[in-house]
Amino acid sequence: MQGKHLYEYAVIRVVPRVEREEFINVGVILFSKRTGYLKARYHINEDKLKLFDSEIDIDTLYANLCVFDKICSGNREGGYIASLEVPERFRWLTAVRSTSIQTSRAHTGLSDDLDKTFERLFQELVM
Repeated sequence: MQGKHLYEYAVIRVVPRVEREEFINVGVILFSKRTGYLKARYHINEDKLKLFDSEIDIDTLYANLCVFDKICSGNREGGYIASLEVPERFRWLTAVRSTSIQTSRAHTGLSDDLDKTFERLFQELVM
C-alpha cells in the first residue's frame, strides 16, 4: 500500500463486571475506508483477567471475540453484519455498548503501511 492512508482504530476491551466499569484491553480493530482495510486481533491475558473476576467464563469470552474476526473478514458465520460494506461493519463493531465486550471510541491517524501500524497499535495497547 503506497502513500499515506487515513485510518481509524478502536481498542477492544473486556469489562468483566460492567457495574464496576473496570476494563482490560484485549484487542485492536483498524479500519481504512479508502483501502477497504478492516482487521481485528485480540489476546486475553487470562491471569490478569481473573484478577478482575475469578469466575469469568474464558471459553465464552473467546467465542464472543471470534465474532470480530468473522465480521471483519465478511465471513457468512458473522451473520447479517458481516455482509455489510466495510465502513458499516467497522461502525457496528465500534458502536457504544454496555456489555462485557466493548470498544473505545474510534481514533484516527495516517499510515504508510496499515499492517505495520496495526502491529504497532496491538503491541502498544494490548500486549
